[in-house]
Amino acid sequence: MKANGILYLVPNVLALETGPAVMAPVVKDVIAATSHFLVEDFRTARRYISSLKLGINLEEVHMEKLDKNTPDAQVRKLLEPALQGQDLGVLSDAGCPGIADPGARAVAWAHRLGIRVVPLPGPSSMFLALMGSGFNGQAFTFSGYLPIERKERIKAIKELETRALKENTTQLFMETPFRNNRLLEDLLEQLGPQTLLCIASELTGEGEMIRTRKVADWRKEKPDLHKVPAVFLIGGS
Repeated sequence: MKANGILYLVPNVLALETGPAVMAPVVKDVIAATSHFLVEDFRTARRYISSLKLGINLEEVHMEKLDKNTPDAQVRKLLEPALQGQDLGVLSDAGCPGIADPGARAVAWAHRLGIRVVPLPGPSSMFLALMGSGFNGQAFTFSGYLPIERKERIKAIKELETRALKENTTQLFMETPFRNNRLLEDLLEQLGPQTLLCIASELTGEGEMIRTRKVADWRKEKPDLHKVPAVFLIGGS
């Protein structure tokens, strides 16, 4: 009986054209040796692989779409190459697959089917932001994307602040880049003036900013985060 292939979780860059600088050699080796990938966006995946300059003929690389709208039964079928003995890569649009990312669905199925899962090291906006924030790195919660509906979003912000201050736990969350300014406005309006807020934007890129300030100080100098990838953190005392 032929052994199953491996499901590799392949990180992507957080900022364009930074692959050669931030990706470990093992990531490049796996990409070069893998011909089947599950990706969120074909164009983004091809651009990333091309940027690594590995001499890969993209016409010979087989890609299947895996996103939040992929039916669960289809996710199972996407793993067929691994069941037939071929290695398979899950490639995120940015950062590490499985963290605020639909790649987690493929991983869940892989465990059910007995397919070995191998996560590869790469840049994670969540952990880079936590490292640079100065907040508690032993007790933290990543809440992913906050609610789009404003009433629910405000409720979530207040709950996160309460947890951060009462339990001294760092609260991390994010938003789709084109809605960042709207979220920032709500944060500065709803959080207490002495609450510490860290904004980490364009991580690993030329315009990288990681800054922790009291909300009162952010209100005096509010950055423009429109269409800029960012992570937000609320810290305790």
